Amino acid sequence: MRKATWGVALGMLAWCGTANAGEQKLAPVPATQSAGYDKIREVDLRADLTFIASDALLGRMSLQPGDDAAVQWIAAEFAKAGLQPAATDANGAPSWYQPVPLIEYRPNPAANALTLHIGSTEQSWKAPDMLGGFRDDIDVAGPLTFAGYGITAPGLGYDDYKNLDVRGKIVLVFEHEPQENDPASRFNGTGNTRHATNRVKALNAQAHGALALLVMAEPNRTHPSNLERYNRIGGSAKRVPPLPGQALPDDELRIPVLTVSDAVGGALLAKAGMTPQALQTAIDSNLAPQSRALAETTIALHLENTARSRGMSANVVGLLPGSDPALAPETIIISAHHDHDGSNGPEIWHGADDNGSGTVGVVALARAFMTNPVKPKRSILFAVFAAEERGLLGSYFMAMHPLRPLATTRAMINFDMIGRNEEPSDQTTGLIEIPKDTTNRLNLIGATYSPDFDRSVRVANRSIGLDLDDRFDHENALNVFFRSDQFPFVLKDVPAMWFNTGFHPDYHHTTDTADRINYVKMTKIVKLAYLAAWRFGTEASPPAFVSDPAGR
Repeated sequence: MRKATWGVALGMLAWCGTANAGEQKLAPVPATQSAGYDKIREVDLRADLTFIASDALLGRMSLQPGDDAAVQWIAAEFAKAGLQPAATDANGAPSWYQPVPLIEYRPNPAANALTLHIGSTEQSWKAPDMLGGFRDDIDVAGPLTFAGYGITAPGLGYDDYKNLDVRGKIVLVFEHEPQENDPASRFNGTGNTRHATNRVKALNAQAHGALALLVMAEPNRTHPSNLERYNRIGGSAKRVPPLPGQALPDDELRIPVLTVSDAVGGALLAKAGMTPQALQTAIDSNLAPQSRALAETTIALHLENTARSRGMSANVVGLLPGSDPALAPETIIISAHHDHDGSNGPEIWHGADDNGSGTVGVVALARAFMTNPVKPKRSILFAVFAAEERGLLGSYFMAMHPLRPLATTRAMINFDMIGRNEEPSDQTTGLIEIPKDTTNRLNLIGATYSPDFDRSVRVANRSIGLDLDDRFDHENALNVFFRSDQFPFVLKDVPAMWFNTGFHPDYHHTTDTADRINYVKMTKIVKLAYLAAWRFGTEASPPAFVSDPAGR
Protein backbone atom coordinates (compact mmCIF):
# COMPACT_ATOMS: atom_id res chain seq x y z
CA MET A 1 0.00 0.00 0.00
CA ARG A 2 1.20 3.47 -0.83
CA LYS A 3 2.54 5.39 2.17
CA ALA A 4 -0.13 7.73 3.50
CA THR A 5 0.38 11.29 4.61
CA TRP A 6 0.23 11.74 8.38
CA GLY A 7 -3.22 13.30 8.09
CA VAL A 8 -4.62 10.43 6.06
CA ALA A 9 -2.82 7.86 8.19
CA LEU A 10 -4.23 9.26 11.43
CA GLY A 11 -7.70 9.37 9.89
CA MET A 12 -7.42 5.73 8.90
CA LEU A 13 -6.22 4.74 12.36
CA ALA A 14 -9.23 6.45 13.85
CA TRP A 15 -11.60 4.10 12.08
CA CYS A 16 -9.54 1.00 11.42
CA GLY A 17 -8.94 -0.02 15.02
CA THR A 18 -7.07 -3.30 14.64
CA ALA A 19 -5.77 -4.98 11.50
CA ASN A 20 -8.51 -7.58 11.78
CA ALA A 21 -11.33 -6.51 9.45
CA GLY A 22 -13.88 -8.27 11.64
CA GLU A 23 -12.94 -6.04 14.58
CA GLN A 24 -13.00 -2.71 12.78
CA LYS A 25 -15.31 -0.04 14.09
CA LEU A 26 -17.19 0.87 10.94
CA ALA A 27 -18.82 4.19 10.21
CA PRO A 28 -22.61 4.09 9.81
CA VAL A 29 -24.13 4.21 6.33
CA PRO A 30 -25.98 7.51 5.80
CA ALA A 31 -29.71 7.04 6.36
CA THR A 32 -30.49 8.52 2.95
CA GLN A 33 -28.49 5.71 1.31
CA SER A 34 -29.36 2.76 3.53
CA ALA A 35 -32.30 1.34 1.54
CA GLY A 36 -30.15 0.83 -1.55
CA TYR A 37 -27.19 -0.36 0.49
CA ASP A 38 -29.32 -3.06 2.13
CA LYS A 39 -30.55 -4.18 -1.32
CA ILE A 40 -27.03 -5.48 -2.13
CA ARG A 41 -27.21 -9.07 -0.90
CA GLU A 42 -24.84 -12.00 -1.16
CA VAL A 43 -27.67 -14.39 -2.03
CA ASP A 44 -28.57 -12.34 -5.14
CA LEU A 45 -24.97 -12.03 -6.31
CA ARG A 46 -24.52 -15.78 -5.95
CA ALA A 47 -27.70 -16.58 -7.88
CA ASP A 48 -26.93 -14.17 -10.71
CA LEU A 49 -23.32 -15.27 -11.07
CA THR A 50 -24.29 -18.94 -11.06
CA PHE A 51 -26.37 -18.20 -14.14
CA ILE A 52 -23.91 -15.89 -15.94
CA ALA A 53 -21.02 -18.37 -15.50
CA SER A 54 -23.11 -21.47 -16.23
CA ASP A 55 -22.43 -24.03 -18.93
CA ALA A 56 -25.51 -22.76 -20.76
CA LEU A 57 -23.78 -19.49 -21.67
CA LEU A 58 -20.76 -21.32 -23.09
CA GLY A 59 -18.16 -18.88 -21.80
CA ARG A 60 -19.77 -15.76 -23.33
CA MET A 61 -17.44 -15.32 -26.30
CA SER A 62 -18.29 -12.09 -28.10
CA LEU A 63 -20.27 -12.67 -31.31
CA GLN A 64 -21.40 -16.07 -29.98
CA PRO A 65 -24.90 -17.02 -28.70
CA GLY A 66 -23.81 -17.35 -25.06
CA ASP A 67 -22.65 -13.75 -24.92
CA ASP A 68 -25.77 -12.62 -26.75
CA ALA A 69 -27.80 -14.28 -23.98
CA ALA A 70 -25.78 -12.40 -21.34
CA VAL A 71 -26.45 -9.12 -23.16
CA GLN A 72 -30.19 -9.80 -23.16
CA TRP A 73 -30.18 -10.77 -19.48
CA ILE A 74 -28.39 -7.56 -18.47
CA ALA A 75 -30.84 -5.44 -20.46
CA ALA A 76 -33.78 -7.24 -18.87
CA GLU A 77 -32.38 -6.69 -15.39
CA PHE A 78 -31.78 -2.98 -16.10
CA ALA A 79 -35.39 -2.71 -17.24
CA LYS A 80 -36.72 -4.53 -14.18
CA ALA A 81 -34.65 -2.27 -11.93
CA GLY A 82 -36.30 0.78 -13.49
CA LEU A 83 -33.39 2.41 -15.29
CA GLN A 84 -33.92 4.36 -18.50
CA PRO A 85 -32.45 3.05 -21.75
CA ALA A 86 -29.31 5.12 -22.37
CA ALA A 87 -28.89 4.57 -26.12
CA THR A 88 -31.06 4.92 -29.20
CA ASP A 89 -31.69 2.42 -31.98
CA ALA A 90 -31.49 3.01 -35.73
CA ASN A 91 -34.97 4.54 -35.68
CA GLY A 92 -34.14 6.92 -32.84
CA ALA A 93 -36.12 4.98 -30.24
CA PRO A 94 -34.70 4.45 -26.73
CA SER A 95 -32.56 1.32 -26.48
CA TRP A 96 -30.60 -0.66 -23.90
CA TYR A 97 -28.00 -1.45 -26.56
CA GLN A 98 -25.18 0.60 -28.02
CA PRO A 99 -24.29 -1.56 -31.04
CA VAL A 100 -20.60 -2.42 -31.32
CA PRO A 101 -19.72 -3.59 -34.85
CA LEU A 102 -16.84 -6.05 -34.94
CA ILE A 103 -14.61 -7.70 -37.50
CA GLU A 104 -13.45 -11.17 -36.48
CA TYR A 105 -10.32 -12.46 -38.14
CA ARG A 106 -7.80 -15.29 -37.88
CA PRO A 107 -4.22 -14.38 -38.84
CA ASN A 108 -2.35 -16.83 -41.03
CA PRO A 109 1.00 -17.45 -39.27
CA ALA A 110 2.20 -19.65 -42.12
CA ALA A 111 2.00 -16.75 -44.55
CA ASN A 112 2.45 -13.61 -42.49
CA ALA A 113 6.00 -12.36 -42.79
CA LEU A 114 8.38 -9.50 -42.08
CA THR A 115 11.18 -9.03 -44.57
CA LEU A 116 14.22 -6.86 -43.85
CA HIS A 117 16.42 -5.37 -46.55
CA ILE A 118 19.73 -3.74 -45.62
CA GLY A 119 21.47 -2.73 -48.79
CA SER A 120 21.52 -5.84 -50.96
CA THR A 121 20.98 -8.30 -48.08
CA GLU A 122 17.61 -9.78 -47.18
CA GLN A 123 16.24 -11.64 -44.15
CA SER A 124 12.67 -12.76 -43.52
CA TRP A 125 10.84 -13.94 -40.40
CA LYS A 126 7.50 -15.48 -39.53
CA ALA A 127 5.94 -16.61 -36.26
CA PRO A 128 7.09 -16.89 -33.54
CA ASP A 129 9.74 -14.24 -34.32
CA MET A 130 7.05 -11.92 -35.68
CA LEU A 131 3.61 -12.01 -34.08
CA GLY A 132 0.39 -10.13 -34.52
CA GLY A 133 -2.25 -9.57 -37.11
CA PHE A 134 -4.50 -7.01 -38.70
CA ARG A 135 -8.18 -6.88 -39.52
CA ASP A 136 -7.43 -6.46 -43.25
CA ASP A 137 -5.18 -8.36 -45.63
CA ILE A 138 -2.40 -5.88 -46.41
CA ASP A 139 1.09 -5.46 -47.77
CA VAL A 140 3.10 -2.55 -46.36
CA ALA A 141 6.63 -1.51 -47.25
CA GLY A 142 8.85 1.42 -46.37
CA PRO A 143 12.07 2.65 -44.77
CA LEU A 144 12.59 1.68 -41.13
CA THR A 145 13.07 4.30 -38.42
CA PHE A 146 13.84 3.77 -34.73
CA ALA A 147 11.75 5.96 -32.40
CA GLY A 148 12.97 4.98 -28.94
CA TYR A 149 10.00 4.18 -26.70
CA GLY A 150 7.60 5.73 -29.21
CA ILE A 151 6.37 8.32 -26.70
CA THR A 152 5.33 11.94 -27.10
CA ALA A 153 4.55 13.36 -23.64
CA PRO A 154 4.62 17.17 -23.61
CA GLY A 155 3.59 17.31 -19.96
CA LEU A 156 6.66 15.26 -19.05
CA GLY A 157 9.03 17.14 -21.36
CA TYR A 158 9.76 14.03 -23.43
CA ASP A 159 9.33 13.34 -27.15
CA ASP A 160 10.85 10.44 -29.08
CA TYR A 161 9.61 12.05 -32.31
CA LYS A 162 11.30 15.41 -31.88
CA ASN A 163 13.06 16.28 -35.15
CA LEU A 164 12.17 12.82 -36.52
CA ASP A 165 10.33 12.41 -39.83
CA VAL A 166 8.50 9.07 -40.07
CA ARG A 167 6.00 9.94 -42.79
CA GLY A 168 5.57 6.96 -45.09
CA LYS A 169 7.90 4.87 -42.93
CA ILE A 170 7.68 1.87 -40.59
CA VAL A 171 8.62 2.61 -37.00
CA LEU A 172 10.38 0.37 -34.47
CA VAL A 173 10.01 1.10 -30.74
CA PHE A 174 10.73 -0.46 -27.36
CA GLU A 175 7.95 -1.69 -25.08
CA HIS A 176 7.04 0.13 -21.86
CA GLU A 177 8.66 3.49 -21.01
CA PRO A 178 11.96 5.01 -19.81
CA GLN A 179 13.30 4.68 -16.28
CA GLU A 180 10.53 2.32 -15.22
CA ASN A 181 12.49 0.96 -12.26
CA ASP A 182 13.30 4.39 -10.86
CA PRO A 183 10.85 5.44 -8.08
CA ALA A 184 11.69 9.07 -8.84
CA SER A 185 11.08 8.83 -12.59
CA ARG A 186 8.80 11.52 -13.97
CA PHE A 187 6.96 8.63 -15.69
CA ASN A 188 4.96 7.78 -12.54
CA GLY A 189 7.97 6.29 -10.78
CA THR A 190 7.91 2.49 -11.04
CA GLY A 191 4.30 2.41 -12.25
CA ASN A 192 2.98 2.55 -15.79
CA THR A 193 1.63 5.70 -17.34
CA ARG A 194 -0.87 5.78 -20.18
CA HIS A 195 2.07 6.37 -22.57
CA ALA A 196 3.42 2.85 -22.00
CA THR A 197 0.83 0.81 -23.86
CA ASN A 198 1.33 -0.31 -27.45
CA ARG A 199 -1.98 1.15 -28.58
CA VAL A 200 -1.02 4.65 -27.48
CA LYS A 201 2.38 4.22 -29.14
CA ALA A 202 0.70 3.08 -32.36
CA LEU A 203 -1.69 6.04 -32.34
CA ASN A 204 1.30 8.31 -31.83
CA ALA A 205 3.20 6.71 -34.71
CA GLN A 206 0.10 7.00 -36.90
CA ALA A 207 -0.31 10.67 -36.00
CA HIS A 208 3.26 11.25 -37.18
CA GLY A 209 2.53 9.56 -40.52
CA ALA A 210 3.90 6.04 -39.96
CA LEU A 211 2.62 3.09 -41.99
CA ALA A 212 3.08 0.43 -39.30
CA LEU A 213 4.54 -0.07 -35.84
CA LEU A 214 6.98 -2.79 -34.79
CA VAL A 215 7.49 -3.33 -31.06
CA MET A 216 10.39 -5.11 -29.38
CA ALA A 217 10.86 -5.77 -25.68
CA GLU A 218 13.28 -3.50 -23.84
CA PRO A 219 16.71 -5.12 -24.25
CA ASN A 220 17.73 -4.33 -20.64
CA ARG A 221 14.41 -5.43 -19.09
CA THR A 222 14.29 -7.09 -15.68
CA HIS A 223 10.87 -8.68 -16.26
CA PRO A 224 9.24 -10.86 -18.94
CA SER A 225 8.31 -9.21 -22.21
CA ASN A 226 4.62 -8.60 -22.86
CA LEU A 227 4.50 -11.76 -24.96
CA GLU A 228 6.34 -13.82 -22.36
CA ARG A 229 4.03 -12.55 -19.63
CA TYR A 230 0.96 -13.42 -21.72
CA ASN A 231 2.23 -16.92 -22.44
CA ARG A 232 2.80 -17.54 -18.72
CA ILE A 233 -0.96 -17.34 -18.19
CA GLY A 234 -1.57 -20.61 -20.01
CA GLY A 235 -5.23 -21.59 -20.31
CA SER A 236 -6.92 -19.76 -23.18
CA ALA A 237 -3.56 -18.22 -24.14
CA LYS A 238 -2.51 -21.72 -25.29
CA ARG A 239 -5.73 -22.74 -27.03
CA VAL A 240 -5.58 -24.66 -30.31
CA PRO A 241 -6.73 -23.22 -32.61
CA PRO A 242 -5.93 -19.82 -31.07
CA LEU A 243 -8.66 -17.43 -30.08
CA PRO A 244 -9.67 -15.25 -33.03
CA GLY A 245 -8.76 -11.62 -33.26
CA GLN A 246 -11.49 -9.00 -33.24
CA ALA A 247 -11.37 -5.34 -34.17
CA LEU A 248 -13.57 -2.29 -34.59
CA PRO A 249 -14.18 -1.48 -38.28
CA ASP A 250 -14.02 2.27 -37.57
CA ASP A 251 -11.24 2.13 -34.98
CA GLU A 252 -9.23 5.32 -34.79
CA LEU A 253 -6.13 3.10 -34.97
CA ARG A 254 -5.67 2.25 -38.64
CA ILE A 255 -2.12 0.87 -38.87
CA PRO A 256 -0.89 -2.64 -37.97
CA VAL A 257 1.06 -3.27 -34.76
CA LEU A 258 3.39 -6.27 -34.62
CA THR A 259 5.68 -7.69 -31.95
CA VAL A 260 9.16 -8.89 -32.89
CA SER A 261 11.57 -11.06 -30.95
CA ASP A 262 14.82 -9.86 -29.41
CA ALA A 263 16.77 -11.47 -32.23
CA VAL A 264 14.71 -9.75 -34.91
CA GLY A 265 14.92 -6.44 -33.04
CA GLY A 266 18.69 -6.72 -32.98
CA ALA A 267 18.80 -7.37 -36.71
CA LEU A 268 16.50 -4.45 -37.44
CA LEU A 269 18.80 -2.13 -35.50
CA ALA A 270 21.97 -3.23 -37.28
CA LYS A 271 22.43 0.27 -38.74
CA ALA A 272 21.63 2.16 -35.53
CA GLY A 273 25.29 2.72 -34.66
CA MET A 274 24.65 1.39 -31.13
CA THR A 275 23.49 -1.91 -29.74
CA PRO A 276 19.85 -2.14 -28.57
CA GLN A 277 21.13 -2.32 -24.99
CA ALA A 278 23.19 0.83 -25.42
CA LEU A 279 20.27 2.67 -26.99
CA GLN A 280 18.04 1.90 -24.03
CA THR A 281 20.77 2.81 -21.54
CA ALA A 282 21.32 6.16 -23.27
CA ILE A 283 17.61 7.00 -23.15
CA ASP A 284 17.10 5.87 -19.56
CA SER A 285 20.16 7.61 -18.19
CA ASN A 286 18.88 11.16 -18.70
CA LEU A 287 15.68 10.90 -20.79
CA ALA A 288 17.55 11.94 -23.93
CA PRO A 289 15.80 10.41 -26.98
CA GLN A 290 17.97 8.33 -29.28
CA SER A 291 15.60 8.18 -32.24
CA ARG A 292 17.15 7.93 -35.68
CA ALA A 293 16.66 6.91 -39.28
CA LEU A 294 18.30 3.56 -40.11
CA ALA A 295 20.40 3.93 -43.25
CA GLU A 296 19.77 1.48 -46.12
CA THR A 297 17.14 -0.31 -43.99
CA THR A 298 13.69 -1.07 -45.38
CA ILE A 299 10.88 -3.35 -44.26
CA ALA A 300 8.15 -5.24 -46.14
CA LEU A 301 5.19 -6.65 -44.22
CA HIS A 302 2.75 -9.22 -45.56
CA LEU A 303 -0.35 -9.84 -43.43
CA GLU A 304 -3.27 -12.03 -44.39
CA ASN A 305 -6.08 -13.90 -42.65
CA THR A 306 -7.41 -17.42 -43.08
CA ALA A 307 -10.91 -16.24 -42.12
CA ARG A 308 -12.64 -12.89 -41.75
CA SER A 309 -16.22 -12.01 -40.92
CA ARG A 310 -18.35 -9.19 -39.54
CA GLY A 311 -20.72 -9.28 -36.59
CA MET A 312 -22.44 -7.12 -34.00
CA SER A 313 -22.18 -7.12 -30.24
CA ALA A 314 -23.44 -4.43 -27.86
CA ASN A 315 -22.60 -2.34 -24.85
CA VAL A 316 -25.61 -2.66 -22.52
CA VAL A 317 -26.42 0.76 -21.10
CA GLY A 318 -28.96 2.12 -18.62
CA LEU A 319 -29.32 5.55 -17.06
CA LEU A 320 -30.35 6.85 -13.67
CA PRO A 321 -31.02 10.57 -14.21
CA GLY A 322 -29.59 12.86 -11.55
CA SER A 323 -31.97 14.44 -9.06
CA ASP A 324 -30.48 17.94 -9.26
CA PRO A 325 -31.38 19.75 -12.52
CA ALA A 326 -28.12 21.70 -12.39
CA LEU A 327 -25.94 18.59 -11.91
CA ALA A 328 -27.96 15.97 -13.81
CA PRO A 329 -26.09 16.68 -17.09
CA GLU A 330 -22.92 15.43 -15.36
CA THR A 331 -22.21 11.70 -15.36
CA ILE A 332 -20.83 8.96 -13.14
CA ILE A 333 -20.11 5.69 -15.00
CA ILE A 334 -20.35 2.28 -13.30
CA SER A 335 -19.05 -0.42 -15.63
CA ALA A 336 -17.89 -3.97 -16.28
CA HIS A 337 -17.63 -6.25 -19.33
CA HIS A 338 -19.91 -9.17 -20.16
CA ASP A 339 -17.75 -11.30 -22.48
CA HIS A 340 -15.16 -13.98 -21.81
CA ASP A 341 -13.25 -16.62 -23.82
CA GLY A 342 -16.04 -18.96 -24.86
CA SER A 343 -15.79 -22.65 -25.57
CA ASN A 344 -13.79 -24.90 -27.86
CA GLY A 345 -16.42 -27.63 -27.75
CA PRO A 346 -15.51 -29.99 -24.90
CA GLU A 347 -14.17 -27.19 -22.67
CA ILE A 348 -15.85 -24.01 -21.42
CA TRP A 349 -14.03 -20.94 -20.17
CA HIS A 350 -16.74 -20.01 -17.66
CA GLY A 351 -15.37 -16.60 -16.68
CA ALA A 352 -17.04 -16.44 -13.28
CA ASP A 353 -14.54 -14.01 -11.78
CA ASP A 354 -13.55 -12.61 -15.20
CA ASN A 355 -15.93 -11.00 -15.57
CA GLY A 356 -19.18 -12.52 -14.49
CA SER A 357 -18.45 -11.03 -11.08
CA GLY A 358 -18.26 -7.51 -12.47
CA THR A 359 -21.33 -7.98 -14.66
CA VAL A 360 -23.58 -9.03 -11.79
CA GLY A 361 -22.00 -6.34 -9.61
CA VAL A 362 -23.15 -3.62 -12.02
CA VAL A 363 -26.63 -5.15 -12.16
CA ALA A 364 -26.74 -5.24 -8.35
CA LEU A 365 -25.83 -1.56 -8.19
CA ALA A 366 -28.56 -0.67 -10.69
CA ARG A 367 -31.09 -2.39 -8.44
CA ALA A 368 -29.65 -0.72 -5.34
CA PHE A 369 -29.77 2.82 -6.69
CA MET A 370 -33.27 2.37 -8.08
CA THR A 371 -34.50 0.88 -4.79
CA ASN A 372 -33.19 3.85 -2.82
CA PRO A 373 -35.88 6.56 -2.51
CA VAL A 374 -33.27 9.35 -2.67
CA LYS A 375 -31.19 9.61 -5.84
CA PRO A 376 -27.74 11.16 -6.42
CA LYS A 377 -27.59 14.68 -7.83
CA ARG A 378 -25.51 13.63 -10.84
CA SER A 379 -26.67 11.03 -13.35
CA ILE A 380 -25.30 7.50 -13.29
CA LEU A 381 -24.64 5.60 -16.51
CA PHE A 382 -24.54 1.84 -15.98
CA ALA A 383 -22.53 0.25 -18.82
CA VAL A 384 -21.58 -3.39 -19.38
CA PHE A 385 -19.14 -3.47 -22.27
CA ALA A 386 -18.66 -5.83 -25.19
CA ALA A 387 -15.51 -7.60 -26.36
CA GLU A 388 -13.16 -6.58 -23.55
CA GLU A 389 -11.25 -9.83 -23.89
CA ARG A 390 -10.55 -9.09 -27.54
CA GLY A 391 -8.89 -5.74 -26.75
CA LEU A 392 -11.25 -3.49 -24.72
CA LEU A 393 -13.25 -3.01 -27.92
CA GLY A 394 -16.60 -2.09 -26.40
CA SER A 395 -15.12 0.51 -24.09
CA TYR A 396 -12.91 1.96 -26.83
CA PHE A 397 -16.04 2.21 -28.97
CA MET A 398 -17.94 4.09 -26.28
CA ALA A 399 -14.98 6.37 -25.60
CA MET A 400 -14.96 7.21 -29.32
CA HIS A 401 -18.78 7.44 -29.45
CA PRO A 402 -19.82 8.59 -25.97
CA LEU A 403 -23.48 8.48 -25.04
CA ARG A 404 -22.99 11.42 -22.69
CA PRO A 405 -20.25 14.07 -22.90
CA LEU A 406 -16.93 12.90 -21.51
CA ALA A 407 -16.00 16.47 -20.58
CA THR A 408 -18.69 16.32 -17.87
CA THR A 409 -18.11 12.69 -16.89
CA ARG A 410 -16.87 13.14 -13.35
CA ALA A 411 -15.85 9.62 -12.30
CA MET A 412 -15.88 6.00 -13.45
CA ILE A 413 -15.87 2.87 -11.29
CA ASN A 414 -14.98 -0.21 -13.33
CA PHE A 415 -15.46 -3.75 -12.03
CA ASP A 416 -13.28 -6.47 -13.52
CA MET A 417 -12.62 -9.57 -11.39
CA ILE A 418 -14.08 -8.64 -8.01
CA GLY A 419 -14.82 -12.13 -6.73
CA ARG A 420 -11.68 -14.02 -5.75
CA ASN A 421 -8.86 -14.10 -3.26
CA GLU A 422 -5.57 -13.19 -4.92
CA GLU A 423 -3.23 -16.18 -5.08
CA PRO A 424 0.18 -16.93 -6.62
CA SER A 425 0.03 -18.03 -10.25
CA ASP A 426 2.39 -18.61 -13.15
CA GLN A 427 1.59 -15.13 -14.44
CA THR A 428 2.63 -13.33 -11.26
CA THR A 429 5.28 -15.53 -9.63
CA GLY A 430 8.51 -13.58 -9.18
CA LEU A 431 6.94 -10.37 -10.47
CA ILE A 432 4.79 -9.04 -7.66
CA GLU A 433 4.46 -9.72 -3.96
CA ILE A 434 1.06 -11.07 -2.94
CA PRO A 435 -0.01 -10.42 0.65
CA LYS A 436 -0.35 -13.50 2.83
CA ASP A 437 -4.04 -12.96 3.49
CA THR A 438 -6.17 -11.57 0.63
CA THR A 439 -9.59 -12.68 1.86
CA ASN A 440 -10.56 -9.05 2.57
CA ARG A 441 -8.32 -7.26 0.07
CA LEU A 442 -9.33 -5.06 -2.89
CA ASN A 443 -6.88 -3.63 -5.43
CA LEU A 444 -7.52 -0.06 -6.57
CA ILE A 445 -5.97 0.49 -9.99
CA GLY A 446 -5.54 3.94 -11.52
CA ALA A 447 -5.44 6.04 -8.35
CA THR A 448 -2.33 7.93 -9.44
CA TYR A 449 -4.36 9.64 -12.15
CA SER A 450 -6.84 10.99 -9.59
CA PRO A 451 -5.81 11.20 -5.93
CA ASP A 452 -9.18 12.85 -5.26
CA PHE A 453 -10.92 9.73 -6.51
CA ASP A 454 -8.75 7.59 -4.29
CA ARG A 455 -9.55 9.69 -1.22
CA SER A 456 -13.29 9.46 -1.80
CA VAL A 457 -13.14 5.68 -2.10
CA ARG A 458 -11.12 5.42 1.10
CA VAL A 459 -13.60 7.62 2.96
CA ALA A 460 -16.45 5.41 1.71
CA ASN A 461 -14.50 2.37 2.90
CA ARG A 462 -14.84 3.55 6.50
CA SER A 463 -18.30 1.96 6.37
CA ILE A 464 -17.04 -1.27 4.76
CA GLY A 465 -13.62 -2.15 6.18
CA LEU A 466 -11.92 -3.70 3.16
CA ASP A 467 -8.12 -3.82 2.99
CA LEU A 468 -7.38 -1.44 0.10
CA ASP A 469 -4.20 -1.99 -1.90
CA ASP A 470 -2.66 0.21 -4.62
CA ARG A 471 0.47 -1.80 -5.42
CA PHE A 472 -0.55 -2.38 -9.06
CA ASP A 473 -0.15 1.37 -9.58
CA HIS A 474 3.52 1.03 -8.68
CA GLU A 475 4.65 -1.98 -10.71
CA ASN A 476 5.40 -2.29 -14.42
CA ALA A 477 5.85 -5.98 -15.22
CA LEU A 478 2.21 -7.07 -15.47
CA ASN A 479 0.80 -4.13 -17.50
CA VAL A 480 -2.26 -4.19 -15.26
CA PHE A 481 -3.16 -0.52 -15.71
CA PHE A 482 -3.95 -1.04 -19.43
CA ARG A 483 -5.90 -4.26 -19.11
CA SER A 484 -9.49 -3.28 -18.40
CA ASP A 485 -12.26 -0.99 -19.54
CA GLN A 486 -11.42 2.04 -17.45
CA PHE A 487 -8.31 2.64 -19.57
CA PRO A 488 -9.98 4.04 -22.74
CA PHE A 489 -11.63 6.63 -20.51
CA VAL A 490 -8.37 7.48 -18.76
CA LEU A 491 -7.06 8.26 -22.25
CA LYS A 492 -9.90 10.79 -22.48
CA ASP A 493 -8.96 12.40 -19.13
CA VAL A 494 -11.84 10.87 -17.17
CA PRO A 495 -11.04 10.10 -13.50
CA ALA A 496 -11.44 6.32 -13.50
CA MET A 497 -10.50 3.46 -11.23
CA TRP A 498 -10.57 -0.31 -11.66
CA PHE A 499 -11.78 -2.37 -8.68
CA ASN A 500 -10.03 -5.76 -8.84
CA THR A 501 -9.29 -8.61 -6.44
CA GLY A 502 -6.15 -9.81 -8.21
CA PHE A 503 -4.98 -12.78 -10.23
CA HIS A 504 -5.20 -16.46 -9.33
CA PRO A 505 -4.39 -19.83 -10.97
CA ASP A 506 -7.88 -20.04 -12.51
CA TYR A 507 -7.49 -16.78 -14.42
CA HIS A 508 -8.40 -17.46 -18.08
CA HIS A 509 -8.73 -21.17 -17.34
CA THR A 510 -11.80 -23.37 -17.54
CA THR A 511 -11.73 -23.61 -13.73
CA ASP A 512 -12.81 -19.97 -13.22
CA THR A 513 -16.21 -21.11 -11.96
CA ALA A 514 -18.91 -19.66 -9.72
CA ASP A 515 -18.27 -22.06 -6.82
CA ARG A 516 -14.80 -20.54 -6.26
CA ILE A 517 -16.02 -16.99 -5.61
CA ASN A 518 -15.59 -15.29 -2.24
CA TYR A 519 -19.14 -13.95 -2.10
CA VAL A 520 -18.68 -12.27 1.29
CA LYS A 521 -15.88 -10.10 -0.05
CA MET A 522 -17.63 -9.54 -3.37
CA THR A 523 -20.69 -8.22 -1.55
CA LYS A 524 -18.54 -5.79 0.41
CA ILE A 525 -16.88 -4.55 -2.79
CA VAL A 526 -20.23 -3.86 -4.46
CA LYS A 527 -21.36 -2.03 -1.33
CA LEU A 528 -18.17 0.03 -1.35
CA ALA A 529 -18.82 1.00 -4.95
CA TYR A 530 -22.36 2.01 -4.03
CA LEU A 531 -21.15 4.35 -1.29
CA ALA A 532 -18.30 5.71 -3.43
CA ALA A 533 -20.62 6.36 -6.37
CA TRP A 534 -22.94 8.21 -4.01
CA ARG A 535 -20.05 10.47 -3.03
CA PHE A 536 -19.12 11.12 -6.64
CA GLY A 537 -22.75 11.78 -7.46
CA THR A 538 -23.26 14.36 -4.71
CA GLU A 539 -19.91 15.99 -3.86
CA ALA A 540 -19.70 19.68 -4.65
CA SER A 541 -16.21 19.21 -6.12
CA PRO A 542 -15.87 16.01 -8.19
CA PRO A 543 -12.47 14.28 -8.55
CA ALA A 544 -9.81 16.09 -10.53
CA PHE A 545 -7.77 14.31 -13.21
CA VAL A 546 -3.96 14.38 -13.12
CA SER A 547 -2.61 14.22 -16.65
CA ASP A 548 0.98 13.28 -15.82
CA PRO A 549 1.41 11.66 -12.40
CA ALA A 550 4.97 11.91 -11.11
CA GLY A 551 6.98 9.36 -9.19
CA ARG A 552 7.04 9.13 -5.43
